[in-house]
Amino acid sequence: MHDPKMVRDQVAQLREGMRRRGKLATHGPEIDEAETLDRARRAAITAVEEKKARRNAVTQEVGKLKKAKENADAPMAEARALGDEIAAIEAELAPMQARLDELMAGIPNIPLADVPEGDESQNSFFVIVHDASVDASGSIVVTVADGAELTMLSIIDGPAERVQLWQWHTDVGRDARFVGSVITLGGRVVRILPSVSYSGPGGSAELLGAFLAEGQQYLEHRIFVSHEQPHCSSNVVYKGALSGQGAHTVWIGDVLVRREAIGTDTYEMNRNLLLNDGPRADSVPNLELETGDVASAGHASATGRFDDEQLFYLQSRGITEQAARQLVVRGFFVDVLARIPSPEWRSLVLGRIANRLGMTALGDDHEDSDGGEQ
Repeated sequence: MHDPKMVRDQVAQLREGMRRRGKLATHGPEIDEAETLDRARRAAITAVEEKKARRNAVTQEVGKLKKAKENADAPMAEARALGDEIAAIEAELAPMQARLDELMAGIPNIPLADVPEGDESQNSFFVIVHDASVDASGSIVVTVADGAELTMLSIIDGPAERVQLWQWHTDVGRDARFVGSVITLGGRVVRILPSVSYSGPGGSAELLGAFLAEGQQYLEHRIFVSHEQPHCSSNVVYKGALSGQGAHTVWIGDVLVRREAIGTDTYEMNRNLLLNDGPRADSVPNLELETGDVASAGHASATGRFDDEQLFYLQSRGITEQAARQLVVRGFFVDVLARIPSPEWRSLVLGRIANRLGMTALGDDHEDSDGGEQ
């Protein structure tokens, strides 16, 4: 294909030659032929350029289609992989669901009890004993109505190889009073989560706990008290005794005082007694204040060994070592166990603690009852 510029130059040279010979005509046949050839070539060049542009556009579209196909193949491959993962999860889920059904079947039926509104003389006492022979988990929800008083005792016991997970939430009404005691003795792994909230001003809550870990037991207590009403009070006291290599306890106490909870009176304390070498006790008290307008707020935590001087003193008075150890442990728990209003249940708890420690030197005849409600 000839260059258009070359054609134009040839036409110009032809015109110049004809002018010199005096033969220039407006529409000479040579000129007409050259111009026709030039227009034809120009049209051909335009058509070729249009074809090239179309070819480039089609090439771009093909590239886009190829890229789209590649992008489409990637999600399909990912979808197939996700489908395989879902099938694997469903295969794993079936035995897990069966296990969950088994756990749910092992949860004891806990009757619901309403504490009605009343004057200050209205007081109720409930006992819940967790002696599950299988792994168990559950939730206890308590509502103490305005002006009511409620004392609850929860005993966590049972085979040493079992797992027990319990949540226990209490909502305290206006001018209501709640005392909740948790005695944790049995179970291989135990996690208890007591929590308290207030639905009206003037409410009072005491959370008390005594736990005994031995051997390979792991006992965990996580307490949460949320003060969101003014002029309420809370007192948290947990004590634990540990014995044996591998025994491990965790106590975490969280108290949150909201900005609007002015006049709050709160205190939390954890004490741990190591009866011998080997056990481990973790204690983490947390206090968060969003207002400085409180009556009082504090927390304390301490972990120490069995006092050999106390043991020596008791032995010097003619008490055997085994009986002396039991007396020290009982004295350690006394401020928690003394808050149990029923002498029968208090004696039963002391008996179970003695049985766990293998200490019967004082000669108390405590029948290891399965417990119940009173």
